[in-house]
Amino acid sequence: MNRFFEAFANMFRIPELRKRILFTLSILAVYRLGAYIPTPGINTEVLRQLFQQTQGSVLGVIDLFSGGNFSSMTIFALGIMPYITSSIILQLMTVAWPYLERLQKEGELGRRKITQYTR
Repeated sequence: MNRFFEAFANMFRIPELRKRILFTLSILAVYRLGAYIPTPGINTEVLRQLFQQTQGSVLGVIDLFSGGNFSSMTIFALGIMPYITSSIILQLMTVAWPYLERLQKEGELGRRKITQYTR
């Protein structure tokens, strides 16, 4: 146990490592703060009632992936969900749309183009 505390203390003695750890902790703090600040212009009580009425639907799944922030509509409510959703939709569209299917079969260049469309 003593080695653990010694290793923990050594993390803050190395300037580069200390800088990276403090940066990571500050980014986490900003994200957590943004998860509590409501989006301006949104009536959060009405939105919360809507989510209670539609439990188990697509809105419930989106709220699940956003960690509950979507039902309270905070500043960072969407998180990475738009990117994941667009990625899934484009993967499904490669079967239905011949242009995307050709791009996917082109190799690395086609995959880069699909990634660009996703972003």
